[in-house]
Amino acid sequence: MPTTVTMPQLGETVTEGTVAQWLKRPGDNVEKYEPFVEVSTDKVNAEVPAPVSGVLRELLVKEGETVATGTPIAVIDSVEAATDTSRVEANRMASDEPMPGGPSAQPRSNGHAARPAEPAFVPAQVLRGVSPAVRRLAREHSVDVRALKGTGSGGRVTAQDVIGAAATTPSVAAGLVVSSGTSTYAQPLPGTTIPLNQARKIIAQRMVESKHTAPHAWSTVEVDVTMLWKWRDREKAAFERETGYKLTLLPFFIRAVVQSLATFPLVNGRFANDGIQVLKDVNIGIAIGLASNLVVPVVRNADRLTIKALGVAAGELVNKARKNKLGPDDLAGGTFTVNNNGANGSILSAPIINGGQAGIVTMEAVVKRPVVVEGDAIAIRQMMNCCLSLDHRVLDGYTASGFLADLKRRLESMGPDGTI
Repeated sequence: MPTTVTMPQLGETVTEGTVAQWLKRPGDNVEKYEPFVEVSTDKVNAEVPAPVSGVLRELLVKEGETVATGTPIAVIDSVEAATDTSRVEANRMASDEPMPGGPSAQPRSNGHAARPAEPAFVPAQVLRGVSPAVRRLAREHSVDVRALKGTGSGGRVTAQDVIGAAATTPSVAAGLVVSSGTSTYAQPLPGTTIPLNQARKIIAQRMVESKHTAPHAWSTVEVDVTMLWKWRDREKAAFERETGYKLTLLPFFIRAVVQSLATFPLVNGRFANDGIQVLKDVNIGIAIGLASNLVVPVVRNADRLTIKALGVAAGELVNKARKNKLGPDDLAGGTFTVNNNGANGSILSAPIINGGQAGIVTMEAVVKRPVVVEGDAIAIRQMMNCCLSLDHRVLDGYTASGFLADLKRRLESMGPDGTI
């Protein structure tokens, strides 16, 4: 019996999806719950499992095509349904019960061998210990994960295993290698072209849309975080012991940001055709750069959380991002974005605004510098730049600079006597 598979709704705010790659072809066997298509949205990539076991009969949507959720994308001849029917027929024949539509219970013959009641599937056992992200990376670089010796926990195949194999495979048109220096960043092979995966295509599209739609402006302030640094140093050991996460400056920064958004609510707004919407919810996106991707998971209702709770929430999202475990709802609903560029040593930047928001603020690297302090004395202080990119349709320089000045004041007032 044919089963029509539709485009799933990957998240409450997602209304369409793109078929990034068919993992099965017509005529292939599929097992129930086995991934058979990779779908991309503007939020996330996901491998969609087959709803039934059977044979993939027809693909209704081409790779790269975007359709609304609920649109039929494939047809599977369900062996489960056929097996159920066969069992009913067998039971009826055993009890001499006539079949509907005719008086005789004798089976008809069309000259062909009867279809077996149960399919002889070959389970993809070797792939079940490999994460979807690693399987996707292997497909992009034509690497057979079954031939790899995993270096991860319990022999698990990791992304670095795939990248290493791709770099040593002559037939690969383009690949990534890990730098021979101390850097762990994946680097392109000179003289090659890296194919665009669906995630990179969507990122490129969204960045172009943001720059073309929102007139960007930006501003920056210097912040003395010496006392905040001492506070974080005082708390970090206990925090890691209690939560399992390392304590960075990020949760302190987010706390100051949401307090400044309360003072300048227009910054937590967005431009719409009928006016500027000032949003009630304060959901902070955290920009996280991965080896070949960029994601912005969201801390919901960040204005209601303590610094400690923000640290745990951020730690969970970062871990999920690195393990490719983020779901669509983790990435939806952001109203303002924070970017920790300083983690990579950046001291000044002008980031692109996340579409549908009025601004994005960065925390740059904390650097020790000689600074003129009260009484015209010179002291060594921990200094950090905060850079705000803004949608000039929503915000003008007066409000933007006021927000940054307020953020600076809050950060500089955080000291080691506080509680998280």
